[in-house]
Amino acid sequence: MYFPVSALLIEYMILTVVESKDSYGYEISQTVKKAADIKESTLYPILKKLQKAGYLTTYSQEYQGRKRKYYSITEEGRTQITYLSNEWQVYKDTVDGIIEGRIRG
Repeated sequence: MYFPVSALLIEYMILTVVESKDSYGYEISQTVKKAADIKESTLYPILKKLQKAGYLTTYSQEYQGRKRKYYSITEEGRTQITYLSNEWQVYKDTVDGIIEGRIRG
């Protein structure tokens, strides 16, 4: 079952996937799909947005006779991951608090 996932959370997941190792689009989409119902047609505009924001760079590498576009994290991307990680923790703690009954109206 998938819960609805915001665009910002998808960006966060993409950045963390690429931070762990340079990745190509299909590989990123397969990883993100484990938590979010995302189509590749949705993923590529987000990758382009992250690249335009300076969070990712790209390079081409040949694989089985074809060029494959890889995404790599930048320092700005790492800074964004730190920011999003903090925001995610606050959100997650709030949701957990509601579910566990620690937070009420």
